[in-house]
Amino acid sequence: MATHNLTRVVTGLAKKNLPACLLKRTSINSFVVTKRHATHFKFYPDPPPIDCGPTEKMNLFQSLTSAMDISLSSDPTTLVFGEDVAFGGVFRCTVDLKEKYGQDRVFNTPLCEQGIAGFAIGAAVAGSTVVAEMQFADYIFPAFDQIVNEAAKYRYRSGGLFECGKLTIRSPCGVVGHGGLYHSQTPEAHFAHAAGLKIVIPRSPIQAKGLLLACVRDDNPCLFFEPKILYRAAEEDVPVGDYTLPLGKAEVVRLGHDVTMIGYGTQVHVLKEVAEMAHDELGISCEVIDLVTITPWDEEAVCKSAAKTGRVIVSHESSLTGGFAAEIASTIQKECFLNLEAPVERVCGYDTPFPHILEPYFIPDKWRCFEAVKNVTNY
Repeated sequence: MATHNLTRVVTGLAKKNLPACLLKRTSINSFVVTKRHATHFKFYPDPPPIDCGPTEKMNLFQSLTSAMDISLSSDPTTLVFGEDVAFGGVFRCTVDLKEKYGQDRVFNTPLCEQGIAGFAIGAAVAGSTVVAEMQFADYIFPAFDQIVNEAAKYRYRSGGLFECGKLTIRSPCGVVGHGGLYHSQTPEAHFAHAAGLKIVIPRSPIQAKGLLLACVRDDNPCLFFEPKILYRAAEEDVPVGDYTLPLGKAEVVRLGHDVTMIGYGTQVHVLKEVAEMAHDELGISCEVIDLVTITPWDEEAVCKSAAKTGRVIVSHESSLTGGFAAEIASTIQKECFLNLEAPVERVCGYDTPFPHILEPYFIPDKWRCFEAVKNVTNY
């Protein structure tokens, strides 16, 4: 979490109403108030998609509730379950769904991630459309074997006789400002190595609803990682009806011709702000691409942009070594080598556990990304 300090002078008795920790004396009768802001990014809302009917103001968790509501109402085989899901979930993504559809279809599970995954796989094999929740992405690792060795390989190992394609696992991920090492991780790269899974990370409420419904209806097991800092920080006019967005297709969210910047989830908003900074302060035109889907990822769109600009930055919150940015960079080096004017730059989290109070120094914030823009243009 980056901290931005805004100050104002408070005089007289006004200082008595303020916490001492926020006051710094500047003279006998005046104080400077330091106000802390808990976001390292500026959210950029998208316009609602055309031809999707009426819209309603929703934040990201409400758009996910709407998606699951639609799946439960349109598909009688849909099951929604996980830790505290029947109570609405710790992030309120499943509020009122148990009351609306009954405890046989929306229910709590024990605190056992491998059990949740195993039950979800079995239910999908038996014919249910499953939306299972892992309460935090950091705790998905006990289920790693079930997801990678069972869900991802079920169709292949049975020669197509059996499959669990109607399985979607949702999980909150990413930094939130105070999560520390066990409530801040985004483990997309761990699962990207396993053939048979689709991995999706949305950047906004409109995307979240359309992509979650696409995952639920896809014929392959999907991991749907939700940047939890966006649950309430992101708000858009979201279509209230049923719609899906394509999986495996990147989106160019800002056109440019000097530098290509690639990210996903919350990092897309960081990169959009960096693109504005580069334009205003350096006169550099940056193209920003939201990868949307980690696997399968849109190599064609990425390489087309890289070949056009000749300079590329890839950024994500997860650690640098073995991060998915390395896969993207490697592909660009191979496919666009003769078009590149500079080495592909990666701006990622550091190779340490997610720190608590040092989180502002760990994340790839706009200042680190802005330096990368200068590096690739001055190469």
